[in-house]
Amino acid sequence: MAETWIAALIDALLGTLADVLPIAAILAFFQFVVLRRPIPNPRRVLTGFAYVLTGLALFLVGLEEALFPLGKIMAAQLTDPTFVYGEAAGDGSVVWWRYYWVYIFAAAIGFSTTVAEPSLIAVSLKANEASGGSLNPWGLRIAVAIGVAASIAVGALRIVTGTPLVLYMVVGYLVVIIQTMLAPKAIIPLAYDSGGVTTSTVTVPLVTALGLGLASTVPGRSALLDGFGLIALASLFPIVTVMGYAQLAEWRSRQKPPKTRAGPRGSEPGNPGPHGKKRVP
Repeated sequence: MAETWIAALIDALLGTLADVLPIAAILAFFQFVVLRRPIPNPRRVLTGFAYVLTGLALFLVGLEEALFPLGKIMAAQLTDPTFVYGEAAGDGSVVWWRYYWVYIFAAAIGFSTTVAEPSLIAVSLKANEASGGSLNPWGLRIAVAIGVAASIAVGALRIVTGTPLVLYMVVGYLVVIIQTMLAPKAIIPLAYDSGGVTTSTVTVPLVTALGLGLASTVPGRSALLDGFGLIALASLFPIVTVMGYAQLAEWRSRQKPPKTRAGPRGSEPGNPGPHGKKRVP
């Protein structure tokens, strides 16, 4: 067992090295040939490079050995006819509303993985710096996570019902177009970028495993035709929720009564001034 893990780790390490070397070559070319400057803190850069290789290799092994099998096992258990229909497991027909635990699990996975997404954390912190602290990083992360949770739940519903993906995408982007015309202009680029940062290292493997496992266990579904598409929805829905979050914040700010400054004592018309004389309007 240990030998298998070591062999898998070595293969992942070599594969990661082959993937990362072109990036390192491009950076070195621009640093030495174009800019003609030495690398600052070379020991620190090499140490970080080693950390990246090791971390990516461990991550890939963890995906193959744990997360992908876990996603398939959870999908198989949640879609088991005995669990879905109880004693009255029927003739193999799919009753979509009976799969409510699948939708709840999909939403929970989408929310939790997005909150923990490193790329989203980085973008939210940079957005907070760029906005001078006016944009709450946690507010942005929660808004994006709600969008991903809704998208994965809707994607699971699409797999169970077998409806075409294009219907969800067309309706979703129509909503995005309408929101783009109505949302505050400052939030629109960030909202579009938020849809992209959700499809990164943590979210994609778990969501893909869930989609493929679900499509392979629901009767009448194809892993190739129905198992993919969750990532597309996960990129779409956060755009809607982030712009909706900005619109809600703007609406709430408009509902607050304007703050009035209190003038000096006795400055109101008809009130006695500092010398006991009434002020004339």
